[in-house]
Amino acid sequence: MEISVKKKYVLVGCGSRARFFYEAVASTYSATSEMAAFCDISATRMKFANTLLEKNGAKAVPMYGHTEFEKMLEEIRPDYVIVTTVDRNHDHYIIKAMEMGVDVITEKPMTIDEEKAQAIIDTQKRTGRSLRVTFNYRYSPHNTKIRELIMNDTIGDVLSIHFEWLLDTQHGADYYRRWHRNKHNSGGLLVHKSTHHFDLVNFWLADTPRRVFAMGDMMFYGMKNAEKRGVTSFYDRAHGNAAAKNDPFAIDLAAEDDMRAMYLDAEADSGYVRDRSVFSDDVAIEDVMGVLVRYNKGAILTYSLNTYLPWEGFNVVFNGTKGRIELKVVERSYVSGRDSLVHQGATDNESLMVYPLFAEPYKADITRGEGGHGGGDPILLNDIFGVPQPDPFNRAAGHIDGAMSILTGIAANKSIASGLPVDIADLVKF
Repeated sequence: MEISVKKKYVLVGCGSRARFFYEAVASTYSATSEMAAFCDISATRMKFANTLLEKNGAKAVPMYGHTEFEKMLEEIRPDYVIVTTVDRNHDHYIIKAMEMGVDVITEKPMTIDEEKAQAIIDTQKRTGRSLRVTFNYRYSPHNTKIRELIMNDTIGDVLSIHFEWLLDTQHGADYYRRWHRNKHNSGGLLVHKSTHHFDLVNFWLADTPRRVFAMGDMMFYGMKNAEKRGVTSFYDRAHGNAAAKNDPFAIDLAAEDDMRAMYLDAEADSGYVRDRSVFSDDVAIEDVMGVLVRYNKGAILTYSLNTYLPWEGFNVVFNGTKGRIELKVVERSYVSGRDSLVHQGATDNESLMVYPLFAEPYKADITRGEGGHGGGDPILLNDIFGVPQPDPFNRAAGHIDGAMSILTGIAANKSIASGLPVDIADLVKF
């Protein structure tokens, strides 16, 4: 299919996740898409992004400071804004872009609390602009296969789901070094990370959450747990600090060119310190979380997230009126900004079993995917920047999907704080 007009994109927030988008536009999808400008608090970070554009065969683009977002939209007149800032700022850029007549693509989570979610929903209604939330995991072949099995009534009506996600001491610990360690920035991991997982359950069941109860605590990381972990030398950040040399949780920003360029060299104009100690006294998010969810069609989910385990991946089981599905996935661990994007969330091993009632169990066939997020990333990128293929699974996620995924986590945070169940209908109005 011949494309006559390229779509024009601008991007705000040039951190590690931004590379997923702008490098794809500059290389694989250069025939259909064009990166036209960057916007960020750090000129150093934007210059680094421009060097990567040029390495991928594209031209460097104009750079705008974070206070020049509206100016960028007025001058560039893009078809889409890509939002990959710190989570707490997603709503600001999404809303402003819509009000200026521009459609939006945002990294997950859509936003971090119910007030900001309501403002985005209201703005979308008022402006009629579109908002795409990039849920990579929907496109992973093993996750799509689950959707297919349930759609085809393989196990009948799903009555209960048990879903546990494991983050290891490389990737999991990274959330406690970065800006994610503060709920003001990220909404905590039940919003920032679990939005992926709660969206998958919504996608698999073609349903939405109704009531949420949760418990969670900081039981491994943070200064209050340092002595239990054998930590005797405390430091604020790893760079230039002798106390970090023997810390298995420390990272060295100076050791690799990309980490130095994106973070260490950009500290002067961004103010962002990327290599904080995971046992600092200002770590303020849970590392052990358990959530119970009732869905509108009646199914019950039990979910757990732990961030300090010896392997990375997930186990999920579905119990239905005609049988049971079991999926185990082992993922390749990584550190954001250090490891190649193609390896982020890549699958090392997966097993999908179906156990019908009154019949022999069997292993379901999965087309092995290449690339990040279990092979989902290339499919998602083509869906956004290339020529989308017909999709019977409706994997493209809009603002309602984005809202429903974070509302489970937002409700879970409220339940942890109050000790009470929380109804989704009390949080936002659609």
